[in-house]
Amino acid sequence: MRGRRGTARGRARAGHGRTTATGRLVVVTLASVAVMGLGGGPPGRQALAAGTAGGAYAFAEGAQTVDGAASTADAVRLEAGRTYRSTLPGNGKVHYRLELDATSNTYVSATAVPPAGRTVSATDGVKVSVQDGDGRSCDADTTSFGAAGSPHPVAAWAVREISPRRSLCKEAGTYYVTVERVDRGGGGSSPGPWELELTAVSEPALERTGATSAPEEWDSAPPRPVTGTPERRAGGAGFARATPVGEGVWRDDVRPGQTLFYKVPVDWGRQLHVTAELGSSRTDGSVYVPAALDLDLYNPARGHVADVGVGYDGDQKSEDLAPLPPVAYANRHDARGQIGAMRFAGSYYLVAHLAAEVADHFGDGPVPLTLRVGLSGAAQDGPGYAGEAVPPDVFAVTEEDREAAAEGAAAGDDTAMRALAVGGIGSGSALLVGLGVWTLAARRRAVP
Repeated sequence: MRGRRGTARGRARAGHGRTTATGRLVVVTLASVAVMGLGGGPPGRQALAAGTAGGAYAFAEGAQTVDGAASTADAVRLEAGRTYRSTLPGNGKVHYRLELDATSNTYVSATAVPPAGRTVSATDGVKVSVQDGDGRSCDADTTSFGAAGSPHPVAAWAVREISPRRSLCKEAGTYYVTVERVDRGGGGSSPGPWELELTAVSEPALERTGATSAPEEWDSAPPRPVTGTPERRAGGAGFARATPVGEGVWRDDVRPGQTLFYKVPVDWGRQLHVTAELGSSRTDGSVYVPAALDLDLYNPARGHVADVGVGYDGDQKSEDLAPLPPVAYANRHDARGQIGAMRFAGSYYLVAHLAAEVADHFGDGPVPLTLRVGLSGAAQDGPGYAGEAVPPDVFAVTEEDREAAAEGAAAGDDTAMRALAVGGIGSGSALLVGLGVWTLAARRRAVP
């Protein structure tokens, strides 16, 4: 069982159109045409602000809503490659079902989203576990809100892994995912349900057996922070809407209680370095919030890797994520959670949350946030999978990913927006022509 990421957080210095009865066209706007013809705008962008504030988490577009069962006998099946929405009660567990083969590794992650205005304790959070049909534990993980005790989205993961180090959970069959609160009904957290976002991803077996132990040596020296002029890059409002960034210095503003999501493509053999910095503000520096900013790193399966807290007194403050090894398949053989989580290439997520308490001392205005992202080491070939991951490319870095990180748009967004523009104009033109013909015909019918 993997424990919660304790040390780093614990030491946080830390017009629509209308017509008359006679058929005369009064007004049709292009905006209304787009709404009527294309469902209201770009997917997932409707009325969606950057970042999450007050619980406004951006769930994945098209996520299927499912109910967690009180008993495993009634558990709904989760399929790899899909994203789901559900609810976590204030007390008790909820169960879901997996149907697995005897060769693939399956990772399940649950992102807990407390409602706006709720209180949470530092020890509360979410726990995810995977069990076999006999109730034996395959894996479990917990993630808590940490020292600040500020409500924000947090994610935990669990795995059914085919490994020579594990004697259980290797057979094909039915497995169960259990999600629960970490500190149910205690520690000052508000009662009531939280929303959940669930994901499941599948990793195929290797073509050839690889190393059975973790790399013994890697450069763990703190790197020199990345320098340069910061580039504005607004954070996203959820994992599915994380803003791509690459190596460089990235700047945004974050308000108390807000959470920003970024993703960094990290290839096999590359080592990720991150520094979080809060900029100075107009204060006298007499108040210090020890856990003002929480920066979490999650891997491509939304498994927690590491975190760091940044304290704040109005002067600029910065902290580094703990040194992490280069991405390698064999890292999974290390018992230490931070190293074991760096087991595959893909998009690694940076989740920055500014504690609500900051507003009590510095006001509810935004605080400057800078992320210094470094990547060292040469990219390497992957481990040689015998099949394809589900979803495809989740454990790889594509050219589209690199372009998105350089440009600041999610992979495929430019294409989607171009298609939207063309489709909107085309649909709008067709609708306007049709309405014009219909109006002319109505007028002719009205003439004696």
